[in-house]
Amino acid sequence: MISRIDLRGEALPEGSALRDLLPRAEFDVEAALEKVRPICEDVRHHGAAAVIDYGEKFDGVRLERLRVPAEAIARALDELDPAVRAALEESIRRARLVHRDQRRTTHTTQVVPGGTVTEKWIPVDRVGLYVPGGRAVYPSSVVMNVVPAQEAGVEGVAVSSPPQKEFGGLPHPTILAACALLGVDEVYAAGGAQAIAMFAYGTASTADEPGCEPVNLVTGPGNIYVAAAKRLLKGRIGIDAEAGPTEIAVLADSTADPVHVAADLISQAEHDPMAASVLVTDSPELAEAVEAELKAQVAVARHVEDRIAPALAGKQSAIVLVTDLEDGLKVVDAYGAEHLEIQTADAAALADRVRNAGAVFVGPWAPVSLGDYCAGSNHVLPTGGCACHSSGLSVQSFLRGVHIVDYTRDALADVAHHVVTLAEAEDLPAHGAAIKARFGWKVPESK
Repeated sequence: MISRIDLRGEALPEGSALRDLLPRAEFDVEAALEKVRPICEDVRHHGAAAVIDYGEKFDGVRLERLRVPAEAIARALDELDPAVRAALEESIRRARLVHRDQRRTTHTTQVVPGGTVTEKWIPVDRVGLYVPGGRAVYPSSVVMNVVPAQEAGVEGVAVSSPPQKEFGGLPHPTILAACALLGVDEVYAAGGAQAIAMFAYGTASTADEPGCEPVNLVTGPGNIYVAAAKRLLKGRIGIDAEAGPTEIAVLADSTADPVHVAADLISQAEHDPMAASVLVTDSPELAEAVEAELKAQVAVARHVEDRIAPALAGKQSAIVLVTDLEDGLKVVDAYGAEHLEIQTADAAALADRVRNAGAVFVGPWAPVSLGDYCAGSNHVLPTGGCACHSSGLSVQSFLRGVHIVDYTRDALADVAHHVVTLAEAEDLPAHGAAIKARFGWKVPESK
């Protein structure tokens, strides 16, 4: 059901050599680029008509319009199960608490008397938020994308999610209801690479509906074709990340409950046959118990044949045995998991030493599922080892830091000779001349 990798007995290798020993899903975005390139070009030149054509080809439904009518969004909220509505409202409330505290403030530094640099944080003008709609329904992704954008102060927020044939070509009604709860009324029934291209290039308005204005930034997870389109169009638009298959790593010792560990590994395997579930432990007894629990719990789970079983059996999932927790920490840092659970005797202290993870879940009562929905944290996180250099989605993702430089004549005069010296050292004499021109072409002497 799940393979083993035994790293006990010898000193662990460093850096990439250790990473190469660890399980990882194959996710070749480069190969997908050539498939999405003509799609994006088609949308660039033909706009909404091309997006509609690809919706018919890939989603099996022919749309008359891309933008979801306001009445459909309102109706989805009216018809939402009250229990689901209450859960979404609580998820939104907690996410707002956390993300509101991430707001950046303007700060001015006085470099010298008369010379200041102010860093001002400005939200992007308009964002396109992508919400997947494949094997599962993700209203939680609406929350995780919209809340930080709103808390950052973004004024233009558009959401896109694939059309669903069983719902008359609209995105899933729970996704529409989540948009309604968040006050988002610009929603498009578009998925895949064509949705990313729609956000990047925009679509023209018609007599029947307004077009989609181009956005500055696109965020949100998706399949490999969404990731490839984001890579292709990066530069024309900003992107958060190229999301790969979801992954969980659990660092556990003999104190961990194998029932909990197995359940958490299965919870991520449920997403996709390429999802990664990795246990790192110094306890062979725990490894045996988790294997037994996996068999027992998978036997009664849903989505076994199409998702869970192939995910657990895939090359991306494994139980990794290490000599001790110090080696275990090295392994999980090398792996750089999207989600990392610490289930050890002193979980908080160990979690504090983790350097590479999208999010860290401490102890037996903070499972990844909590973070997916109601911890208040964001679940749009770096995958594929990118946690060693990238962060999850946050308010900061939607802000730009702009430096405002304000110097008086005397403050410039005090440093002018240094500026001219450096300009000449770089063989950029016009740079120095721009300083000299302000002082009658004679550089003031330093005080």
